[in-house]
Amino acid sequence: MSTYGDLDKLNTPGLPVPTITDLSRPHWEGCQRDELLVQRCQDCGHYVFIPELACTNCLSQQLDWVASSGTGVLYSFTVIYRPQRPEFDAPYIGAIIELEEGWHMLSNLIECEPEAACIGMPVEVCFVPRGDNLKLPMFRPLVAG
Repeated sequence: MSTYGDLDKLNTPGLPVPTITDLSRPHWEGCQRDELLVQRCQDCGHYVFIPELACTNCLSQQLDWVASSGTGVLYSFTVIYRPQRPEFDAPYIGAIIELEEGWHMLSNLIECEPEAACIGMPVEVCFVPRGDNLKLPMFRPLVAG
């Protein structure tokens, strides 16, 4: 995974892909449409990510899939210089993103040099192809405009 925005390297053959389950399928189908979907509890309004069978706040099973704004801030990050697999292009930034709606997602920060990453920086989701039928949600700095 290239930190610096070489999106072709993010689709290198041999990179791992997530296992899509019946529970997570709506999320991945949304990513295919360039839409970041998250579960939201009908009873308490809590956002649930990663996909679960019940709300992690109130245990209700009344969860709907809703669209997220896809914008937020860099909550935490680390720069990986020694990748776990040789297919990954280091360095890359592993990031926890706090989305505008208040939920958190583990992802990657791309199109950003490690020295430029800082806690609280505004970010937006982008969908990066991985193989023929999958897009991964990753984040890039949000440029004011």
